[in-house]
Amino acid sequence: MPRWLEAFPQATVSPAGGIGKKPSVRTLVWLRLDDATSALDQLTALQKSVGAAAVIVLANQPDNEQALVLFSAGVRGYCNAHATAANLRQVANVVQAGGLWIGETLMHRLLASSQAALARIPVAALPSAVAGASGDRLAALTKREQEVARAIANGSSNKEIARQLDITERTVKAHVGAVFQKLKARDRLHLALMVNGQRPA
Repeated sequence: MPRWLEAFPQATVSPAGGIGKKPSVRTLVWLRLDDATSALDQLTALQKSVGAAAVIVLANQPDNEQALVLFSAGVRGYCNAHATAANLRQVANVVQAGGLWIGETLMHRLLASSQAALARIPVAALPSAVAGASGDRLAALTKREQEVARAIANGSSNKEIARQLDITERTVKAHVGAVFQKLKARDRLHLALMVNGQRPA
């Protein structure tokens, strides 16, 4: 995988079942799926070798149902095996920061599900982890940052946000970074849960 090697030139490549010493918990382990074998079986076998190290799965043909099964089994990221080197480095950065890397279509699905679930729960009954971004914290954002945060919570990609707000994608990325930092959000799903928890009862 030339792009993966370009992204991580210092990384160690091992064949399936060939991991010798158990990696530290801070190590990122990337699993390139073999399409001829069950993804869950491959992950289970790998987890026995790597222990608590974070696993990111690379799929030749990403599939939302497969992704959900693997996230339930403990993976921290799931992406296309043919992603660019820049995207792969971005995945690594998100996972190393404690977040999950979820594909765009799966993210839309999860955000829609979370919005529907939160809409049925009175604000007073929301757990503090969901309602953690109080109105005061959201008020700490600039007006534009609030617009970006709400767009993320609605499942919009950076490109879609740029189009909606008539600004460049580069500007959106800057606002997204500021929003994540100010609200201490781990990833887009975490931010969406915080933002969607702030609605009238």
